[in-house]
Amino acid sequence: CKQFPTSVKDLLADGSKLIAILEEVRDPGNAGTIIRAADAAGADGVIFSGRSVDVYNPKVVRATTGSLFHLPVAVGVELEAVIERTHAAGLQVIAADIKGSDLLTARREGILVEPTAWLFGNEARGLSDEHYALADRAIAVPIYGRAESMNLATAASVCLYESAFAQHD
Repeated sequence: CKQFPTSVKDLLADGSKLIAILEEVRDPGNAGTIIRAADAAGADGVIFSGRSVDVYNPKVVRATTGSLFHLPVAVGVELEAVIERTHAAGLQVIAADIKGSDLLTARREGILVEPTAWLFGNEARGLSDEHYALADRAIAVPIYGRAESMNLATAASVCLYESAFAQHD
């Protein structure tokens, strides 16, 4: 079947307010679930860096449960160029990272009301120091129980919905 990826330029052209950027996300289930969560949260699109899983991998497509067919998705781009275009479009870039400040603090401070591109890194390693530095800030989803970490797609869902709640309040 025909593929219809969107360009980053087109994805950011219409006053986007919520975007997910995936850098080196390798697990097809996580990638597809993030597309589905972004769609459900009302995001304007998802951008896959060139080092992420192929968005047309059958497991990715299956995990999106159809969201891939109507949510704009850009693929095969370098992260540095994406961040530059995202900033030029007026979005802040927030890295979802365990080293970041608390998500609830960001909520109280009104940070998530602003147009936002969430940056999600590799499942095992997160973002490299170089890519982490490209973000305007980093925010962590708090873990109150004894779990060591959260699944990337779960954390991405929480982050995307926090922004959606703040922007639709």
